[in-house]
Amino acid sequence: MKILVTGSAGFIGSHFVCYALENGHNIINIDKLTYAGNLENLENYKNHPNHSFYQEDICNRSAVENIVFKHAPEVIIHMAAESHVDRSIDCADEFIRTNINGTHALLDASLKYYKQLDNKHNFRFIHLSTDEVFGALGPTGQFDETMPYKPNSPYAASKASSDLLVRSYNKTYNFPAIIVNSSNNYGSKQHPEKLIPLTILNALELKNLPIYGDGKQIRDWLFVEDHVNALFAIISHGKIGESYCIGSDNEISNLDLVRRICEILDKLRPANKPYSELITFVKDRPGHDFRYATNASKLKEHTGWFPRVTFDEGLQKTVEWYLSNEKLRANSNARNRIGLIHEN
Repeated sequence: MKILVTGSAGFIGSHFVCYALENGHNIINIDKLTYAGNLENLENYKNHPNHSFYQEDICNRSAVENIVFKHAPEVIIHMAAESHVDRSIDCADEFIRTNINGTHALLDASLKYYKQLDNKHNFRFIHLSTDEVFGALGPTGQFDETMPYKPNSPYAASKASSDLLVRSYNKTYNFPAIIVNSSNNYGSKQHPEKLIPLTILNALELKNLPIYGDGKQIRDWLFVEDHVNALFAIISHGKIGESYCIGSDNEISNLDLVRRICEILDKLRPANKPYSELITFVKDRPGHDFRYATNASKLKEHTGWFPRVTFDEGLQKTVEWYLSNEKLRANSNARNRIGLIHEN
């Protein structure tokens, strides 16, 4: 299968590309290589005969259109996005530009390509989004595909807008699009500003582990390799015009998650005191959603997908990977800029 992937040098994108190449697919890789994109994530595949890489901005409509027409993909998976909530609160400009305008540019290029295909039946456009578009949950319940959009941050609003653009192209032009709303991902190669790698790296440097508010905010965590498997299930069995929520029923509070990471580090890399003693509490951030939980029943019913990695297994594997890749400690600029532990 020939698959064009945007944002493919990032966390989820690089995992998808590596898995696809290992399983015989052809990959056309587009990434602007902003701070969150890292070609080292694809180091072992940079010279792979089935891998074509373009450093390009998805807002550059003509350039993206040329790439699409040149390679004639069967599937386009749109992962390119600005995704850090704290950054969107500081300044939303790049989130509006990339997540909304960039998605619009890619949709237009993809629609133009789709219209000239002789065999339209085999083409799919998969748009990756987030469960944050649904807003926040109380102590009970789960997000599902029937819930209204109620984004509470500029990031979530920009992703909700991009989802609606994709939906409109399906309804207006019969464009074969599918929307994916995923819960929080974790695993190897994640940018150090995110909660799990930030906790690991700060702990190893014996820095404080600051947590917003009381740390009781709850998230549902999805192992990135399970996410990749879900995307391939959607490509093969997902229904055009549908949206699918992906979650693993791994709900845990931010505070308990950080404590669990500290316990793993205490065993694997003991310090002179428990790492949990580094935990500190700081003023909560504006609009901090209390709880996310995502119901993947529709995805399981339509595709047969199910998560294969338990949270304990995935977290152990993740901590072990960061311990064996300690050169990431040198990448401290992002951590110093953000300064706070944040799950998204």
